[in-house]
Amino acid sequence: MRFPRRQFLQWAAGIAALPVASQFAWGETYPSRPIRMIVPFPAGGPTDIVARPFAQLLGEALKNTVIIDNRGGAGGTLGANVVAKSAPDGYTLLMATVGTNAINASLYKKLPYDAVKDFTPIAQVAAAPVAVVTHPSVPVKSLADLVALAKKQPGKLNYGSAGNGTPGHLTAEMFKTAAGIDIKHVPYKGSAPAVTDLIAGQIQVMFDPLQSVLANVRGGNLRLLAVSSAARSAVAPDVPTIAESGYPGFESTAWWGVFAPANLPAAEAKVLADAAEKIVKGKAFHDKLSPLGVVPTSRTLAAFGEFQRSEIAKWGKAVRDSGATIE
Repeated sequence: MRFPRRQFLQWAAGIAALPVASQFAWGETYPSRPIRMIVPFPAGGPTDIVARPFAQLLGEALKNTVIIDNRGGAGGTLGANVVAKSAPDGYTLLMATVGTNAINASLYKKLPYDAVKDFTPIAQVAAAPVAVVTHPSVPVKSLADLVALAKKQPGKLNYGSAGNGTPGHLTAEMFKTAAGIDIKHVPYKGSAPAVTDLIAGQIQVMFDPLQSVLANVRGGNLRLLAVSSAARSAVAPDVPTIAESGYPGFESTAWWGVFAPANLPAAEAKVLADAAEKIVKGKAFHDKLSPLGVVPTSRTLAAFGEFQRSEIAKWGKAVRDSGATIE
């Protein structure tokens, strides 16, 4: 069968346009299948506490499912590396921490990913102070008491953290330097197992974001001595900051944010960033986190990328000053 030349050219032009039209339609309908959000720590810890309500609200905003995938271990580097090596299609995201995407860049000698080059920054979503807590049997009622006990018994007290390179770990190392004390670090594969051992008396002290210990503080299982933020926490207004407790200028804040693999298309990045901004500024997210001492915090795309780079520089100095390092 023969086609007139004009009909043939029209038909050929239509066929040539199909891939472009399909790609445009696909971009309009993102996401068209469930999104996996990697949480690089076990369930129940501070990162999980931030990630779960955020993932639920993100799923509602995008009219799709966001599945939490807990991948704990190695101070969050295992889970972060999964995302760094994933396809940049918008279907694998990381609920990152100040540890995974700022501290670890200086702390680890052989980090399996580049904290900047291997990710697309989407949005910062929350921040919280690090809490200093003890088992009630430890004979201290203030940070000054803890320092005095540690100096009386050098090397005898153990402190737990969610793992090497986490905000709790580095905050503790910074505090040890500032106070001139020797307490031994016991790293865990997340906050939840560390808190369990602290309540059981297997360790005496813990440095961890406030939201992971607050319920046990309120329940009388743990004693809260101080928080690491510049100002007192609204959920524990009677508890002094570390700076107030005799260490002027001491400040350490944990934060959480969403990253995708590097080279995520701009259209998908904007969809995610716009949704994140609405969630963080919305009442539902605020109501979930604020009672736990977590402050919803909004920075998206370029602004979040600039913040991350400034945090890498800030924490890099802290790591060098503390002398902490991990192979």
